[in-house]
Amino acid sequence: MLTKDRLRRKKGIRAKISGTADVPRLAVFKSDRYIYAQAINDAKGVTLVSASDKDMKTGTKIAKAAAVGEKLAELAKAKKIKRIVFDRGGFLYQGRIKALADGARKAGLEF
Repeated sequence: MLTKDRLRRKKGIRAKISGTADVPRLAVFKSDRYIYAQAINDAKGVTLVSASDKDMKTGTKIAKAAAVGEKLAELAKAKKIKRIVFDRGGFLYQGRIKALADGARKAGLEF
C-alpha cells in the first residue's frame, strides 16, 4: 500500500470526524512493527489516553492489536469516557486495525 494513497484517505476521513471532550477521536497508527492508539480531544488538541504494543513481547501482531484496544478502553473508562469516534488513519479496516477496534468494543467502548 502506498503512503500517498493512505494519506489521501486519511485526509478524507479527518474532514468528516472530530473528537470532543465527551466523544473523543480514537486515532490509530500502525507501523510494520508496532501499533499505536490514542483518544484525542480535537477541540483542545489534547491526548486523553494512549496505548501501544511496544512493551508487549509475546503474541501475534493481531493479538497484540486486540490487547492494545482493550488496554486503551480500560484507560478510557478510568477517565469516564464511554463513547468514541473511530479514526482508522487512512488504513484499511482489516487485520490489525479491525482487531484493535474489536478489542476496544469488547472492553466496553462504544463506536
